[in-house]
This record gives sequence, C-alpha cells and structure tokens, in this order.
Amino acid sequence: MSNLLKELSNTIRFISIDAVEKANSGHPGLPMGMADVATILFKYYLKFNPKNPNWINRDRFVLSAGHGSMLLYSLLYLTGYKSISLKDIQNFRQLNSICAGHPEYKKNSGIEATTGPLGQGLSNAVGMAIAEEILKKKFGSSLINHKTYVIASDGDLMEGISHEAMSLAGHLKLKNLIVFFDNNKISIDGSTKLTVSDNYKKRFESYGWSFQEVNGHNEKQISRAIKKTLKSKKPSLISCKTIIGYGSPNKSGKESSHGAALGNKEVQLVRKKLNWKYEPFEIPKNILNEWREIGKKGNLQEKKWNSIYNKKGKKIKDEFTRLINGKLPKNLDKIIEKEKRKFFDSKPTLASRKSSASVLEAVTNNLPELIGGSADLSGSNNTKTKHSTIIKPSNFKGNYIHYGVREHAMAGIMNGMALHGGIIPYGGTFLIFLDYCKPSLRLSAFMGLKVIYIFSHDSIGLGEDGPTHQPIEHLFHLRAIPNLNVFRPADTIETLECWEVALKSSTNPSVIALSRQKLPFITETFSKKNMSRLGAYEIIAKTVPEVTLIASGSEVQIAIDAQKKLENININSKVVSMPCQELFDKQSKEYREKIIDKESMKISIEAGSIFGWEKYVGPNGISLGMKSFGKSAPYKKIYEHFNLTSDNIVKLARKMLKK
Repeated sequence: MSNLLKELSNTIRFISIDAVEKANSGHPGLPMGMADVATILFKYYLKFNPKNPNWINRDRFVLSAGHGSMLLYSLLYLTGYKSISLKDIQNFRQLNSICAGHPEYKKNSGIEATTGPLGQGLSNAVGMAIAEEILKKKFGSSLINHKTYVIASDGDLMEGISHEAMSLAGHLKLKNLIVFFDNNKISIDGSTKLTVSDNYKKRFESYGWSFQEVNGHNEKQISRAIKKTLKSKKPSLISCKTIIGYGSPNKSGKESSHGAALGNKEVQLVRKKLNWKYEPFEIPKNILNEWREIGKKGNLQEKKWNSIYNKKGKKIKDEFTRLINGKLPKNLDKIIEKEKRKFFDSKPTLASRKSSASVLEAVTNNLPELIGGSADLSGSNNTKTKHSTIIKPSNFKGNYIHYGVREHAMAGIMNGMALHGGIIPYGGTFLIFLDYCKPSLRLSAFMGLKVIYIFSHDSIGLGEDGPTHQPIEHLFHLRAIPNLNVFRPADTIETLECWEVALKSSTNPSVIALSRQKLPFITETFSKKNMSRLGAYEIIAKTVPEVTLIASGSEVQIAIDAQKKLENININSKVVSMPCQELFDKQSKEYREKIIDKESMKISIEAGSIFGWEKYVGPNGISLGMKSFGKSAPYKKIYEHFNLTSDNIVKLARKMLKK
C-alpha cells in the first residue's frame, strides 16, 4: 500500500476504533480489516455523489456485514455526505443517532439498506442488480449503467439466504453485481474452522459466478481484481483474505476484536503500531481533504449524466421521472373504477387468488414498474397473467421472475428492487411459507418499502393438503409486525380494493392473503369509494343490532349466513367485514364505535388463530377460530369439524343473549 492509501485506510480504522471505544459497544474488527478494500473501491471505482445521494445512476454500496457499520459511517462522513457528521459518529449507538448499531436505511443518506441480520444485504444487492438490468433494458445504457458492490462476511455466506440469492444471481448472469467477501476466518465463536470447510471457489463457480482470491491488504491485487470484474459477464465474488482487527498487537486475527471495544490500552498500542499520532476523532486536514476530493468526483459524473438525460425526448424523460419518483400513472384510478364496475355487474364467485389474478390482468399493462414473481407457485398463487413476460438470463425486458423454491431470497430480492427505485415488486407463495421468508418481510416493514406479498392458500380452507400446509398462527404473526398492512379480502371487489391500497401505500409493505377455495360475491351496493381502505365496514347493517358479527376473508360469508338464520329467530345482527385490522385501528374513534357497536354482543370469526381479536369483541365477546393445527379433508368438512359454521354462530349468539 502507498503511504497515501495507508493514511486514508487508517483514517477509517481510527474513526471506527474511537467510535466503538466511546460507545463501549460495537464491532471494530471488520472496519479495521476491510478498510484497505473499501478505500481502494471508493477512491478509484465507486460512482457516487455525496451532494445527491439519491442519484439514480449511482453505484450501490451495500454493507451486508452490518455489524461492521462504522466502516460505512466513516466512509459517508469522510467523503462528504451531509447525513453523517463527526458529532453523529461520536454518538455512535446512542439514542436517535443515525449511526445506529447496525445500518438502518434512510432515504437520501447514503445508507442503501438496513443490514445486520446476516445474508439480508446480499439478497438486497441481488434485487438492486436485477432492478438495474430491468431499467437499463427499458431506458438504455446511456441512462442506467451502474454496479452494485457488497461487502459480505463469513456469516453472510453461512446463512441459507445467501445460497438462495446467489444461486439465482448466477442463473440470471447479473454481471453488474460484485461481492467482496471479508474472508478473515473469524466468527463470534472463534475460528471458522469450527463450523465451515466449504470450498468457496467451487461453491461460487457452481453458481455461475466468477471467483477471485486476493490479499485484502494488497493494493495491486485488490485493484486488479476489481478491474477484472468490470469486464466479467457473470456476477463476481472477490475473496479478500484480511486480518480482523488489523493493526491491533494483541487482538488482530482473533475473535476478541470482532464484537467489543478494544479497550483503552490496546487502542494506544494500535495507534503506536500504525503510527497514528492524533487524538480520538481527530482527522488531519490533508487526509480529510483527500477524502473529500474522492467524494467530489461524483459531482462531475452526475453532471455528465445530466447532460445525456437532458437530450432525451420528453416522453422518455416524463416516464423515467415518473418511475424514479415512485408516481403511479394518472389513469390508474380510471382503470380501477372500470374494473370495479365490471366486477360488480358480473358478481363472480371466485377464489380470491383468482380475483387477484383478474386485478393483475387489468393493471399490469399500465404499470410497467410492477415486477411480479412467485417461489415456484405461479399457477397456484395466480401471480402470473397473460401480460406477464418472463425475465431470463441476459434478457431483462420482462416483468415476471421465476424465483424457484427460494421464498427467503424472493423477499430479500424484492426489498432490493424497492430500495433501488423505479420498481414495485410483488411476489407470491403460500401463507404457510411465511415461515421461510419472514426475516426479509420484517425488514420490508422496518425500512418502509412498497413491497407486495401475495400469500395464497390462507387458511384451513385449502383443504386436503392438510395441516402441514394450513396456516394457523400466521395472520396473527403478520399483524404483530409494525408498519405492515395485512389484507384478507372477502370477495372480488375487496380484492381489487386491497390491491389499490397496496399500490398507493408508499411507506409500508402489504400482505394480501388469498383463499384457495371459491368465495361468493358479497358486495351489495356499488360504491366508487374504497371501503377496504377503512379497514372494516358494515356489509349488512341493522338499526339496533343485538349481535355484531365481525369476520375477514372467506369467513365473511359464514357471518352473512348466520345473520340470516338469526333474523329468522328475531335476533337483530349486523355483519362487519374487516379486511385490514391495521387500517381500521387508524380510523377515528367515532367511526370505530359506529362499525363495532359498543352495546351489542360481539362474535368474531376467522379460520386462524384467535389472538388479536379480543380487542374487537371485548371481554364479553367470543372469538371463533383455530386453537390447534388443522386436518386433511375437503375444506367444508374441516370447517364443520372445528365448528366454524353459521349454525355454531347462531348457537353462541342465543347463549350470549339468553334466547
């Protein structure tokens, strides 16, 4: 390493060391070990502009090894991002500091993704690389031509999601994706020899990746490897043999430098060994200026890009701007209203998964940013329509991805596409397989991303496939996640309305849970108003209801049937459809009390866990649902077996009212 590069790298090391030391918490080992690789990448190769962190044609830099967050914060501060000041770094891991323990996505900050749960950043990066290829095909390489760079750790590559995501990346030949593997051979428990004997070269070459191995502290080797990736026709992994805690006389190369402050005595020894003569958080002006010059190069790069953009025709610029700014087409409302009228007139009896397919048929051609997919269940989820064109290796002109049996990667990749911008991703699987993708879905909500999850086969109503495939606790599980809308529509109109809300939600993901079995049409009067946006509404009202029946999805019809039977024995009741609890909870107290009558007795019915329904039925109400695993049988027999029937509702209502 030249003296200048050593000084630049050591600046990262000591900002990181000092921040972790001040917080007495954090992970100094990775920033110390990967500082040389990061310095060479940022100085010579990465295309970015700190003055406009949101520039669409910037290279993406994802720190999948999020525990090494001080590496990222140091780089952002040093290169001149306004989002992170030296004071922020001094408040590392403190309340409300942007320099959180693990990177937390914030638009326009330079922090491209929330990482820390290992493997997530890798899958996000695959999504970013796919989004780049899609937009490049749409608008041309003169406007979109950037790379996605990742720093990943041993732990990232141990997580199963890494296999799923990197296998698909190799299949799709994502040549714009470059991963630096921090191969320091240390994990929290000690040497990686305790747990891993993988041949990484064979592993990644089998995926269809190019693989190189370098000394992560050798400037020429690092630079040569990056140059080689720029010409590759495959995704690239560079295994960087580094020393964790580089420069620490007693802790380098050991797990003791991974996840704790080095301690004041050791910090002094590192300063002496690396000849760093400055106080904590002191950065020599000449070195800071050198880093700021590295940051300034992107301003010129963006100016050149702007001159190319400005020469494009109005039609291209308008569509490009619309997509990048996340604006929906102006004619979408008319399309939705037209479909709503069509559905109301035809009153179809359809499984809600097929209703969802009808919605997609109507909107796909007018939403080029809508990129769908399924984890090998396209025909079951009904996520693929006649307007779907398959995205294939080296051909990204399509709008549909076959993810294969890779639910976890699908969710992480969709997050990456949403983070990139210009794309609205949706993906399908069975609701039961939420278990395989929940970590990424949780991060969708945490980052506030517009990602749409289509979960079909949403209850015991799927029937003969049995309890292994019948979700029980899953809806409750989803509803417990903050900033997530969970929809369970009861008919075609509600399905359309739920899709509309999901497409128009800009700061949260959506789950649309759909039935396998056919559902009757329940909407009694046509309304241009989106009733599902209210979360719950009256289907059939009575002036003074003695009983309020609250249901979602396929159980709304059971509640309607029960109401008719109650009417025959002179018991007034009303039926409330509740497609989205989260939206209902946001309504005014006046509206909520109007819909769920305070004076009436209340019964909820949903073919899933009863947890969460108590807040609607109250202490004297009853929640009908599942308290055990399901059964394998025709679905109507299963409903009868678990007493999820209109007759049981009538029986319970009479008992409650003592009639």
